[in-house]
Amino acid sequence: MPSRQIAPPPVDPPCAPQPLVQVAALCTRAGQGGGPSEVLLVTSRGTGRWILPKGWPMTGRTLAEAAAIEAWEEAGVRGRAEAEPLGSYRAKKVTEDGSALPCRVQVFRVRVEDLADDFPEAGQRHRRWMPAGVAAGLVCEPDLCELLRRL
Repeated sequence: MPSRQIAPPPVDPPCAPQPLVQVAALCTRAGQGGGPSEVLLVTSRGTGRWILPKGWPMTGRTLAEAAAIEAWEEAGVRGRAEAEPLGSYRAKKVTEDGSALPCRVQVFRVRVEDLADDFPEAGQRHRRWMPAGVAAGLVCEPDLCELLRRL
């Protein structure tokens, strides 16, 4: 009777680094003339791509509070972020040395109460209101595109 060979146990692949967490503000307002609500996109400082205001979590702040602070610093938005995220998307944060860090960006809706012309990054970014479907066609991250299409 032929002997039966037993396969060695599978070797676990090397662990991929866990993505870092970032927060983003999906700033919304009622549409003009009773139309659908609009979202606010800003340009990134480096490449000029259309993005949501986003950044790193902040010590002593909830993720939602950090998203609201990013909305102020990058877009001049005053408003309150909803406590629970709408969703998340994958992104890569390119560092000054050119390396790309994998990130999972938690997206919080911020209902805009006021929009200032003078804010910390006013001279470094452009901002534009648009329907969510238009915004979905301008962002580069597929998961963010899907999140915007669902609005």
